Amino acid sequence: MSKSNNSLTSLALQKFKTNFWGVFSLGIIACIGVISVFAYLFAPDASKNANQMHLSIHSKSPGFEVEMLTIPSSIESHQGFLSKLFFGSENTDTEIPIQSYAVKDKMLTYVEYASDGLQGIEKQIGLDRFPNSDYKPFIENRSFVFGTDKYGRDYLSRILIGSRISFFIGFIAVFISLVVGLLMGSLAGYYGGKVDAMIMWVINVTWSIPTLLLVIAITLALGKGFWQVFIAVGLTMWVEVARVVRGQIISAKEMQYVTAARALGYTDYRIITKHILPNIFGPLIVISAANFAAAILIESGLSFLGIGAQPPMASWGAMIKDHYNYIILGKPYLALIPGICIMLLVMAFMLVGNALRDALDVKA
Repeated sequence: MSKSNNSLTSLALQKFKTNFWGVFSLGIIACIGVISVFAYLFAPDASKNANQMHLSIHSKSPGFEVEMLTIPSSIESHQGFLSKLFFGSENTDTEIPIQSYAVKDKMLTYVEYASDGLQGIEKQIGLDRFPNSDYKPFIENRSFVFGTDKYGRDYLSRILIGSRISFFIGFIAVFISLVVGLLMGSLAGYYGGKVDAMIMWVINVTWSIPTLLLVIAITLALGKGFWQVFIAVGLTMWVEVARVVRGQIISAKEMQYVTAARALGYTDYRIITKHILPNIFGPLIVISAANFAAAILIESGLSFLGIGAQPPMASWGAMIKDHYNYIILGKPYLALIPGICIMLLVMAFMLVGNALRDALDVKA
């Protein structure tokens, strides 16, 4: 039996490998996954939530460059390496975009950056504010690959860190939907009768409520926040899983191997978990891939409405909300870049789901 399972698994894997778009999409998902986990390692602005604001350089075009003066803070940071890697640096230094600078009489004189050809304010600071009075390491030419947002934050960094929410909400929401959906669907399909009628009533009532409206209600009940959105999206996606599991178990429980397991005196729990569920795992993989994409879209919609991840946390949906009016103000890329990222990730999950469906189709 184990040998047969291995051969079927290897056959499905070989069929999946022949699907170019499925493999390509899986590679995109893997790349986005690595970027989301180690976002602060790749982001030019490694501060927490990439929230370094420079209002004087707001809404600049991609490729914008400016000299940046960093004034070190006297506050010492005791943040550990892992905390910086996964949660960003607690940056207490002051960053100032400048147009020019000069040194005279142990004073650093600089002119703050001003756009539209205006002359910035001239200010001075003592060289003793810098370690060993060496100011040169604290003045650098900084490039913004995706430009800056309306608050002057590095847009590339916000995009990279915003991938975390869109990527991880898929995993957490699908996990919650699988736990609830497997439990409800297994009970309804295996026992039938009144249990099935009661669970199907709950499923139909939940199914009749618009998904976005239900998510908004759960989010408002739990409060606005990061984890609340994950839980809310997961609790609205279990219905599809439960319906698929119920239908699969209704057909599978009449099979001979289930009858043999009952004759051997196995418990219902063992029959469901050890015998039935492993044989209906294929459709669950396919629906989970589709639910990944749906969860990303729902979260983006919630963030656009302002009840998703709250500022200053970066989110692709919230970034579209903040900059959608820039589409008619001559800078559409501020809304299009996160929109393209959402489209790319959702399409990748859908193509992987289609490839898995074809690979696990035993009739083919």
